[in-house]
Amino acid sequence: MEADAESPVTPVPGGLGSRALRNTALLLGARVVSRLLALVTFFGAAASLGAAGTGRFQTGITLMSLVSVVVDLGFNNLYVREAARNPQELSRYLRNVLSSRAVLAVAGFLALAAVLAIYGLESLLAAAFATMVLNAYANVLRSTFYATGRLGYEAIAIVVEAGILVSLTLLGVRLHMGVAYYLWAYAASYAFSCVFFSIVIAARRIARLGWQLEPAFLLHWLRLSLPFAATFVITTIYFKSDLTILPLFRPYQEVGWYGFAYKPFEALLFIPVTMLNVVFPVLGVYFRASVAQLQVAINRFYKALFAVGWPASVGVVLLAPGINALFDRTGHFGPATPALQILGSGIFLMFITNAFIGALNAADRQHLFMWTALASMVANVALNLALIPSFGYLGAAWATNLTELVLLVVGWAFVAREIGRVPVFRLSWRIALAGAVMGAALLPFRSAHGLEVLGAILVGVLVYGVALVLVRAFDAEEIAIARRALPSRAR
Repeated sequence: MEADAESPVTPVPGGLGSRALRNTALLLGARVVSRLLALVTFFGAAASLGAAGTGRFQTGITLMSLVSVVVDLGFNNLYVREAARNPQELSRYLRNVLSSRAVLAVAGFLALAAVLAIYGLESLLAAAFATMVLNAYANVLRSTFYATGRLGYEAIAIVVEAGILVSLTLLGVRLHMGVAYYLWAYAASYAFSCVFFSIVIAARRIARLGWQLEPAFLLHWLRLSLPFAATFVITTIYFKSDLTILPLFRPYQEVGWYGFAYKPFEALLFIPVTMLNVVFPVLGVYFRASVAQLQVAINRFYKALFAVGWPASVGVVLLAPGINALFDRTGHFGPATPALQILGSGIFLMFITNAFIGALNAADRQHLFMWTALASMVANVALNLALIPSFGYLGAAWATNLTELVLLVVGWAFVAREIGRVPVFRLSWRIALAGAVMGAALLPFRSAHGLEVLGAILVGVLVYGVALVLVRAFDAEEIAIARRALPSRAR
């Protein structure tokens, strides 16, 4: 439904947009540190495990992610939305969700044991189960801070989590530990978050923790959360089906090459996820207050996502050989370079689709996003089954990009029908032009290797920033929102 330009707009809490941008900047800073440490973690483990061991590790992580929905059932996303709308009920919601996880963990154990057996990875069961359950608890506890807008604690937890993980990983590399050890390292980092968040929630009296299992309440929530749960399963399958189908047709060594290429690509995806996590509660409030305000917010969210994702795509495609060599100190992962280039070309798609995910879920249209994701899942599985047997890990990379294109088109169409059309070309062309200018500046650096790649990236960032200003990519109001989001001493 289109908003009537003449209809009055219901006021919403002042400063929501600036506060969301401020929170996004805070979390992005923490995530940058975290992801840098995560890259050290992964590539250190990869060097120690080799291509085949890395393939087993990646497959184990992927299977664990698929099964984790059994422990969550979509309650986490629903909890964020409902707690943001009804803060007076936060304690009740939190206790019920936490308690339900203890019951659902039994089913999660059985499901995880079954899928690991199919891939011959039974030896990873204990470590994978501990990691899955602790991550499930950490996620719902940290969601409390997203729902209440108190994200300073989340930023602290992100950095400390990463520090614990990288420390344990480097120890494992030194001691030549196996695949299961690195899963236990993840479990330890999530255990810290569970303890830390619980202490903060109790000490700051944000909510009362404890056991509370209300069957009638949880059944009601289950009806509301099933679209979230189904969407999670569907999106995880389409996002991770490559890493579940690839080892069925190709050796774990090739899975390791693909995982090595996927990691720098995946490392960038924390940015749209972080932005969505912060903006999602705000979009939910705007939907209840004013559809017109929601439309404006969605357009700006899309524009921000494209402004970050597009230069990332251009940079990764052009600098892929140097980026891959920067991380591959053993020489075992040279074949990962073409896969990184293919995946890099689709980074911007994975950024902007989050605008439509957030719009549909915030507007209580999660069932429509479920159908959007279902179409993408079917496309992804079909593409992987068609391309992997003949083209291996390169076919998996192309299947990933084509799937995101399907998600983008279907998501845009549903948002246009239910909320309002996002004018993609009008919002994108100036930013696309600035990215093209950056690409031209990076062409002389295509053969850069080692630390030269970092210099090339810096050049690209500077050129892109100047180009954005010259093409006037952002209007005065958007710049004003960004300025209001800065700390008062910086203004």
